[in-house]
Amino acid sequence: MVFQKPPDGGWGWVIVVVSFFTQFLCYGSPLAVGVLYLEWLDAFREGKGKTAWVGSLANGIGLLASPVCSICVSSFGARPVAIFSGFMVAGGLMMSSFAPNIYFLYISYGIVVGLGCGLLYTATVTITCHYFDKHRGLALGLISTGSSVGLFIYAALQRELIVLYGLDGCLLIVGALSLNILACGSLMRPLESSGSPPPENTCVDKVPDQYFVYCEKEKTVEENINILEKGYVDEKCANNMPDCKQDSILNKNALSSINVNEKDTYKKKVVEQTNFCKQLAKRKWQLYLNYWEETVVLFKNKVFSALFVAILLFDIGGFPPSLLMEDVARSANINEDDYHMPLISIIGIMTTVGKLTLGIMADFKWVNTLYLYVTTLLMTGAALFAIPFAKSYLTLAMLSGILGFLTGNWSIFPYVTTKTVGIEKLTHAYGILMFFAGLGNSLGPPIVGWFYDWTQEYDTAFYFSGFCVLLGGFLLLLAALPCWKACTNQSSKLPPNTYSYKVASSV
Repeated sequence: MVFQKPPDGGWGWVIVVVSFFTQFLCYGSPLAVGVLYLEWLDAFREGKGKTAWVGSLANGIGLLASPVCSICVSSFGARPVAIFSGFMVAGGLMMSSFAPNIYFLYISYGIVVGLGCGLLYTATVTITCHYFDKHRGLALGLISTGSSVGLFIYAALQRELIVLYGLDGCLLIVGALSLNILACGSLMRPLESSGSPPPENTCVDKVPDQYFVYCEKEKTVEENINILEKGYVDEKCANNMPDCKQDSILNKNALSSINVNEKDTYKKKVVEQTNFCKQLAKRKWQLYLNYWEETVVLFKNKVFSALFVAILLFDIGGFPPSLLMEDVARSANINEDDYHMPLISIIGIMTTVGKLTLGIMADFKWVNTLYLYVTTLLMTGAALFAIPFAKSYLTLAMLSGILGFLTGNWSIFPYVTTKTVGIEKLTHAYGILMFFAGLGNSLGPPIVGWFYDWTQEYDTAFYFSGFCVLLGGFLLLLAALPCWKACTNQSSKLPPNTYSYKVASSV
């Protein structure tokens, strides 16, 4: 499939708007799960590490399934995937309101909602990259702010809904709001293919229809013959029993001699169809081999290999504050009178600012987006090391704002991936990287929670988190310094893909 040149405008801005609201509606509750986390701790009386699995699965399972999500979007298109995922997110949230224990939440909230969010994220990022080239950084920054705005609003919204309607009523109302994703997904019109006529199907592609038609014809002929034969034999047997067996044999011989040529032709067609099936299976197997060969080629790129390590370590250490910061404040015995705004809301609004700012900076020609991304990693690690020294609401609020702004580097991560591997390999490479990001999201909060259960304080946990993020940043910096330009040029000179996803151009 050959797409038109990205229009960098027009309907692309509609795509940006609906993608913004899609991420707002699907990620609002999972990112603001810290509010629900406190309620689940009180309701189920489980350990912090065990309860943290709910939020970490919701934010990590969709990323873990990114390769599958990428294949779904490439095979069916962004529009049907978005509509289907809207039902998943809404259904998972509503089912969570009936959770009898923490294990039920692992399935309903963690897996169902998380997988739906992963599909929606892949759909919105992919279709936006197709519509934008020159302003891709700005477009990705705008749509990624949807999740941050959702975090800011849903943190306060869920708290108020819990006060008014309880935890169960809150989840039911939030699930009903998520049904608006269906309207957003219906507007994700795929980018039309170029005006060149589609290639004609080969003879091998045309064979199945011919086989099926022929087989139906042969089946009809044989059924008619059997019916006539059976009716003739039954009538003879009813009238003259002694001659029944002899007449039946003579009738079969006569019919067999009449249709011998047709049966020979049918056997020939069956042999041809069997050969076709073997060729089709061989062809599909070759596509799978080519897919894994392409994956190996991606990992030969040093920058790409460092990216997957950095994103894994960043999510292990950088994600827990957004989930656990409210409990950090409660553990520090901060006076509620000084609690002017939820810390998670501060993280959300500053993440919005960070995504917009970093997305705009990525469009400047003099800015190296990879170095910009590395800088955000190193600063995030330093901020995490400072959390154990924050003993007041003001210092925790300042650190929450800094971490929120730096977490906005998610808006430039697709941009960095595109520059590293090229737009042709974006879906494949991004799916792999998001798998490791999901692994980090899933492991980070439970690890921090286990550190607390073990030491009864968060200091050691955040030292560990800061070390992980700094390590990932330094590894990426070492890989980028000598060969950033060389790896970029190498990726553009790689031979064309032998494996290609089938992209749905219309629904």
